Amino acid sequence: MLCVRLSNETRGLVDANVLATLREGACLVNPARGALLDYDALYSALSTGRLRGAGLDVYWNEPIACDDALLALPNVIATPHVAGVTEESYREIADAVAANIERIRRGESVLNRVA
Repeated sequence: MLCVRLSNETRGLVDANVLATLREGACLVNPARGALLDYDALYSALSTGRLRGAGLDVYWNEPIACDDALLALPNVIATPHVAGVTEESYREIADAVAANIERIRRGESVLNRVA
């Protein structure tokens, strides 16, 4: 199971070399970020049976195209990016938003700002 943040260092982290080190018949689950996986290497490992299966909740481009060849493989389970939808995650998001509102009110910079 991949539970890694996407960064310049982790993009394409799971490539053909990494997949080759997994025991034959292994399954891979990715609820983290699509770009952690090398698409072509994953497709090859799945289509040849090197990997028994993959559970994917995230994709290289979202939403994934309905006609993407990966979705046609019988050993792929695809979900619509919902693995992180839990009461806990929503509570943590709400707490973070509230904390940032307070930070703005006090004239402080916000946390976890992107760009």
